[in-house]
Amino acid sequence: MKKTYFGVLFLFLFLSCTSDKDDTEYQNIPIEYQVPSNFPPLAYNMADNPLTEKEFELGKKIFYDGRLASDGVVSCGFCHIQEDAFTHHGHTFSHGVGDGVGVRNAPPIQNMAYQTQFFWDGAADHIELLSMAPISNELEMNGNIIEIINMMKNDSAYKKLYKQAFTNGEINSENMLKALAQFMTILTSSNSRFDKYRRNESGGTLTAQELAGYAVFNQKCASCHATDIFTDNSFRNNGLPINPSINDKGRYRVTGLDEDKYKFKVPSLRNIEKTAPYMHDGRFYTLEAVLDHYASGVAQTQNLDTSLNNSGTLGIPLSQTEKTQLIAFLKTLTDTEFLTNPKFAEF
Repeated sequence: MKKTYFGVLFLFLFLSCTSDKDDTEYQNIPIEYQVPSNFPPLAYNMADNPLTEKEFELGKKIFYDGRLASDGVVSCGFCHIQEDAFTHHGHTFSHGVGDGVGVRNAPPIQNMAYQTQFFWDGAADHIELLSMAPISNELEMNGNIIEIINMMKNDSAYKKLYKQAFTNGEINSENMLKALAQFMTILTSSNSRFDKYRRNESGGTLTAQELAGYAVFNQKCASCHATDIFTDNSFRNNGLPINPSINDKGRYRVTGLDEDKYKFKVPSLRNIEKTAPYMHDGRFYTLEAVLDHYASGVAQTQNLDTSLNNSGTLGIPLSQTEKTQLIAFLKTLTDTEFLTNPKFAEF
């Protein structure tokens, strides 16, 4: 009898210890997100989808899971590669399932929580909605949301993560998109040499040439590439000669408004050194080519931005010295910590 009593007592203590360990191991710890001091405010109320470690972990798993695509290969991370600031580096147009090729260059994923309009044409207006477009696009992932949710419901790892990440533990599209939004929110690039210069931190020294480039930038570029996010989130026609093979009308595809024809979102310049090719159609492969366009290649196309037409003189006057200085400055926006942070990596 005594032997049985001690056996039961041992089992009770063992299960209690195990339970405590599991609760600690799988506790959904909140993530305290700190807005960098040189950044504008977040565009979202984080209380609507509080950041937690398990939801971030779930979002990361979804981001890198090729099973969301019809071919079981093309994940979000397939076109958004960390070392290239989450772009599809080297590809003029994004590639997808079945060797499909899109009609636009894949934009970087960084500092998304400071923006409310996404894609070159602003087709998504909330960080929790933007993932559905590439997942369902037949040229990109060609995914079927019903099949994706069923796959997750039959996957033990997903079942465990959803239970840990959400109070209701439900595997559904709403929670999937919330988790992806959390992963993208944490993808914050804010530790470039320029950032450290702005915050007066160690390692934030800029050379005379880079400072000269920053001065040129503030004079000739900052009205569109505004704040330390380096975009004003607007849509503008920057005078690119129209590509007749695709005749992409930009924002017009979303709004149907004639005044939006050939307007595209002003991209952030962060990590610009790593995100070639440039423009919505990837037509420029070097920063030099981009600056040459603004200096001498701007075309008088419909809805050309007024800042690029000075009494009939098109473009932005830039000397060769100013171009060299600008490129030197733009390279200070490269955030090596962001590009190599293992927290963001697939494995």
